[in-house]
Amino acid sequence: MKHIVQKRALVRAPVLAKASTLAGAVLMALSLSAGAATAECYADYKAKKGDPLKLHYGIAEISGDCTVSAANTQLSQRLGAQGWTLLNVLSVFDASGLEERKQSAGAYYLRF
Repeated sequence: MKHIVQKRALVRAPVLAKASTLAGAVLMALSLSAGAATAECYADYKAKKGDPLKLHYGIAEISGDCTVSAANTQLSQRLGAQGWTLLNVLSVFDASGLEERKQSAGAYYLRF
């Protein structure tokens, strides 16, 4: 009987090793995707305002999904609250794209 118990223990060991490796891989994938979801996201856009017509180019930080669609939704609301109308979102990008656009955005750099 002792011999049978030892064989069962030997059979279970590789199964447990595979399960713990799989669990580790799943946890790593989840932590990587969570890191990507919290990465900084920015959008550059164009907006207009009333009479007389005023136009501006700006940069804004976007929360949540880093997509043009999410930027459109957020910027329409933010700009609208200040009397501006969003014309279009040109692109979304991470922090590495901020410096090259900062001068062009001027007073509208991270304003909205």
